[in-house]
Amino acid sequence: MKEKLSYINTNSTVVFEENKIVSFQKKAAPEYSFRVYRDGFVGIHYQVGEMSDEEGYKRAEQNLALKRPYPYPLATGNRKRNKCERVLSDRELLDIAKEALSHISEKYPQFTLSGSFYQETDTHLRTNDNGLDFANTDSSVHVEISYKHKDSKDIMDGYFEIGQRDFTFEKLYDMADNYLGNFETKVELPEEAILQSQYYGLIGMVKSCLNAESLALGTSLFSGKLGQKLFSEDFTLVDDWSDEECWHYTFWDGEGYVRENDRRVFIDKGVPLLGYSDRRVAEKYNVTYTGNAWNNFSDVPSNGKTNLLIKRSDKTIKELLNGRYTIVLDNASGGGFNEKGDYVMPVHHAFLCDGEKFLGSLPPFTLSSNMYDMFGKDFIGVGSDQPVFNDKSVLVKVSVSLNS
Repeated sequence: MKEKLSYINTNSTVVFEENKIVSFQKKAAPEYSFRVYRDGFVGIHYQVGEMSDEEGYKRAEQNLALKRPYPYPLATGNRKRNKCERVLSDRELLDIAKEALSHISEKYPQFTLSGSFYQETDTHLRTNDNGLDFANTDSSVHVEISYKHKDSKDIMDGYFEIGQRDFTFEKLYDMADNYLGNFETKVELPEEAILQSQYYGLIGMVKSCLNAESLALGTSLFSGKLGQKLFSEDFTLVDDWSDEECWHYTFWDGEGYVRENDRRVFIDKGVPLLGYSDRRVAEKYNVTYTGNAWNNFSDVPSNGKTNLLIKRSDKTIKELLNGRYTIVLDNASGGGFNEKGDYVMPVHHAFLCDGEKFLGSLPPFTLSSNMYDMFGKDFIGVGSDQPVFNDKSVLVKVSVSLNS
C-alpha cells in the first residue's frame, strides 16, 4: 500500500523597518512525503522540491529496511475544503503595504513602526491506495506591527497584529487607532482586574494536561481527576477542526482520521472527560482513540494535534462585562504557567479597555493567577463578537500588583 502527503505553501512578505519598506521576500517550496506500507512497517521518503511519484515511492520502499513499525490500517474517504476568499498578487500586497504604512505613519508621526505584511497560501493533500483523497486550501493576509514612541528609551513599546482572509484597510486602521491613538493617555489600574485576551496561549497548560499519555503515566495535573468538576460550569473546551473555526488547518489528523462533525469535546461544563490520543497511545494505554496525531512528513505520526477552543458565550464582550473595564496586554515577557498551574506574567505595557476601545496606558505591573482559578471561579467567558483583536476574546479575573 502506498500513500502520498503533499504541502504546497507560498509565502510573500513585505518587511518594513523604521517606517520604511526594506525588502520583499517570497518563498515557495513544496514538500512531499512518500510512504510505502508492508507487513506492519512503513518506509518514508521526505522530499523538499519536485520529484516524480515513481522515484519518491522507490526511495520510500528502500527505507522499509529501517523497520519503522506502523501496524494500523490506512484511512479512506473523499473530501475537499477551500477557505480562500481573496488571494492578492505580489503587486497588490506591496501596494497595500505602501499605502497602509504611509497612512499610519503620517497619522502617528510620534511612533517608529517595524514589522511585516505577509500573505500565506497553502494546500495540504493526502492520497493513498485505500481510496483516500483529501485536500485543504487556505489563504490569508497578516499585518504585524511593533511600535516605539519617540520619547521612549525601550527598543519596543508595544505590538499588534491582524489576520484577514479578505484584507480591508478599515480593520487595520481601527486597530492602529486603538493602540497608537491611546498610548500617550495615562490611566490607573482598575480595582477589579479583568484580563481580556486571545486565549490560545492561556489554554496551553490545559492542553498539556489533556495528553492521554501523560494522563496514563500520572504526570498530568488531571491524572486521576477525569470526570471531576475542576472548572467553571461555563468552561467547555472543544477540539474544533470545522470549516468555521480553522485557519490553515486540515480537517484530518496525521493518520488521516476525520472526526464526526469535525469536533470533539474534551472538557464539558468544567469536567475533563478524556485525553487526546493517536493510535499508538490509545493502543498502548488502552484509552479512547480520539484521532489527534501530528502530521510528520519525515517519520510516523505522533500524538498532539489539536485546535482547542473555548466554547463561546451567546453574549458580547460588553454584555459579559456589564460596565466593567478590562486589561489588554501589549508588551509582556518572561512569565507563564509553571508545572503546578500557577501563572505569573510581568507586564511592561498594557491598556485599560472598555471591552472594545482602549482608554489609555497602564503603569507596569505583574499579573498572577492559577489555571484552576482562571477557568474556574474567575472565568467570565468568551464573547460572541470579535473586538480589539479581530478575533475571539476571553475574559478572566486576575490579580495584579504594581512593579516597584
